[in-house]
Amino acid sequence: MNRRTFITLLGGAAASWPLAARGQQGNRVRRIGVLLFFAESDERSVTYQKVIRDELAKLGWIEGRNLRLDFRYGGGDINRMHTYAAELVKLAPDVIFAQSGAALFFLQQATTTIPIVMAGGGDFVAQGIVKNVARPEGNITGFTNNVDTLGGKWLELLKEAAPNLTRAAFLPLGADNNPYLPSIAAAAQSLGLRLVTLPVSDAASIRAEIERFVAEPNGGVIPGPGLPLEPTTEVIRLAQKYRFPAIYANPLYPAAGGLMSYSPDDFLDVALGAVGYVDRVLRGAKVSELPVQFPTRFKLVINLKTAKALGLAIPPSIMLRADEVIE
Repeated sequence: MNRRTFITLLGGAAASWPLAARGQQGNRVRRIGVLLFFAESDERSVTYQKVIRDELAKLGWIEGRNLRLDFRYGGGDINRMHTYAAELVKLAPDVIFAQSGAALFFLQQATTTIPIVMAGGGDFVAQGIVKNVARPEGNITGFTNNVDTLGGKWLELLKEAAPNLTRAAFLPLGADNNPYLPSIAAAAQSLGLRLVTLPVSDAASIRAEIERFVAEPNGGVIPGPGLPLEPTTEVIRLAQKYRFPAIYANPLYPAAGGLMSYSPDDFLDVALGAVGYVDRVLRGAKVSELPVQFPTRFKLVINLKTAKALGLAIPPSIMLRADEVIE
């Protein structure tokens, strides 16, 4: 669902709500907890803050008048995410906006009653979060920004861009089971590549793992989605230094010098969709009435300048499919 389509649907839905229900929003202050994965100063957190505040205001929810927003920022720290999830639940908000799979994981442990609207994360079904996406049976629904099968697609594109590849390293955040790993492993077997999984947590651990990995030639790297900005930026720096190809799960990284990315077309669609669901919960909708939404459009971004620096000639088969080429 793209942003224009979502706003159109949201407008139609708003028009159909009874006037009395819409008028009731000013009777008392509603409370929304927001758990963001990144640090408060991270540009992605700044963007989420603006989207949440602006879109809620358009829908009639004004901070200091009929709304209180409680933001918490994980800063890429799993322990901090755990602490803040419990903290937000203790505040007893009307609904919680969760950004990232890590946020949802800890919120799941903290409450089974407060409605949680997810903005991002992996495949809800594959991760066992919901069984019925059309009518979620628990207290969780929302919009995903990835599907687990993307893992295999990342490796296929990386191999297509770098035909000499014989090894690949997947760098997930932490050592827990990663939802993208099964499809990456299946693609590695199909492509005849040797796959290693290197759990990381920060820029220092990424530096150590990659420097060991690139001691052998013909290796490529897939930084796991959800890694904080600094560690992923470190992958870009090391890729330039040691001349290895890497593919990312966010178009921000090719723009910063990474080789390529493949991801849902616009993460703002996910954020906007989640805000729309938060609004509907505040107006009385049940979680079971809000189907889980999956991305339907994906975007391939290629940085040709980086490709040339790595000595790669991106084949026409990829160039023809690229949605954006950075030169």
